[in-house]
Amino acid sequence: MIDVVVVGAGIAGLSTAFELHRRGVSCTVVERAARAGGVILNEEIDGYTIDAGPDSLLTQKPEGLKLCEELGLGDRLVSTKPPRLAFIQRAGRLHALPAASVLGIPTRLGPFLKTGLFTWAGKVRMGAELFVPPRRDASDESIGAFIRRRFGAEAVTYLAEPLLAGIHAGDVDRLSMHALFPRLVDAEEKYGSLLRAFRQRPSPERRAPNPKRAGPSAEHGVFRSLPGGLSEIVRALVAALPPGAVRLNAPVTRISRTGPFCVEAGVHSIDARAVALSTPAYVTAELVGMRDGELARLCGEIPYASTATIALAFPRGAVSHPLNGSGFVVPRVEATGILAGSWLSSKWSHRAPDEGVLMRTFVGGARDPGALDRSDTELVTLSLSALTPLLGIAGPPLFTRVYRFDRANAQHEVGHLTRLDAIERALARHPGLFVTGSGFRGVGIPDCVADARATAGKISEWLNRDTMNLRM
Repeated sequence: MIDVVVVGAGIAGLSTAFELHRRGVSCTVVERAARAGGVILNEEIDGYTIDAGPDSLLTQKPEGLKLCEELGLGDRLVSTKPPRLAFIQRAGRLHALPAASVLGIPTRLGPFLKTGLFTWAGKVRMGAELFVPPRRDASDESIGAFIRRRFGAEAVTYLAEPLLAGIHAGDVDRLSMHALFPRLVDAEEKYGSLLRAFRQRPSPERRAPNPKRAGPSAEHGVFRSLPGGLSEIVRALVAALPPGAVRLNAPVTRISRTGPFCVEAGVHSIDARAVALSTPAYVTAELVGMRDGELARLCGEIPYASTATIALAFPRGAVSHPLNGSGFVVPRVEATGILAGSWLSSKWSHRAPDEGVLMRTFVGGARDPGALDRSDTELVTLSLSALTPLLGIAGPPLFTRVYRFDRANAQHEVGHLTRLDAIERALARHPGLFVTGSGFRGVGIPDCVADARATAGKISEWLNRDTMNLRM
């Protein structure tokens, strides 16, 4: 019998196992797919390194960088290539986000006044945020309601919807501000105004770099990656675990008994003192269904969105746009059929050969829930139709790839934190059973890593208490 079975070999499951192993706790990871990593996937084609899923770690949330350093990858971390611009599409044109903005919210007057992204009426309304009284109601609020209340409708259309909600592939009027952007909620509560808050404390882009931190300094942008993509982290995590600790092609069909548990996964039947479920919430619901109907219902109520990533490679001469930045997001009102476009070869080194261009588009999410019903050919055609007039593309791509992520994007909608509290209370009825992953306490990679390692700490403490109880 081992100490822990971790179900799911995405970044949360592998990080849980890594922390358990570091603490001297024996564990086995079982994964239904043929590879580890979940949505983290890189593919090498003809000298191009494609990021099918997430491609970066946010420096403002250091848990991802800390994990890289512990895995021996700290010296390999790279920053984005200059100029570090991001664009928003409006009326068929790309407009750079104003310099020194935080999540699109301006922190300096000059760049904001010069941008063509907003009308003058929209700029005046956004500037008036300084005089909007803070909300005193502590109840949850959608991203759309929060930004509309503080900055006006135009800010929702051209910032909140494509940028804040877009990074989660969700509905701006359903996603929870408290769950996804608690720092902005705290800023309103503390300063009474986000603009006032950003003026009184330096934005991440302007903070002095910490000379004690390993890897590139903050002056090189707020994102980091690795030359081979984030799959390097997945490979390093698997290699850091004992041989055979990660078992692929092992779908869990049943978790029976309590103390110890018996986990049936493919051809494996594993006895363990504790189980950590790092699966999507709807899979977690299935696995706990026979054990606790209320817990299953709560987990099953967490919605998910499906997305697809379409990678396209071109000769550099076939694209007239300078591609001077990382890419762009597309507001719903533009109706181009895609959520965003990323210029991977302009954003990162080591993504394309010389004289080559690698880009990708994103489709689906809450805006287009039926996107994955389309064929690969249809998705490529849709992407080319959106990209060609914007970027001046001439000729067909050198190659294309379509990556589908069915029900892979957890939607932390209004009320998520209340539901999470109920899930925690239900879990307390099942000693030795734990959950982690993007469906519950964090969506991005750093948040998933942080929660996974915190969960591993709780498991280790529970095992120690259980051992003491048995001795008594």
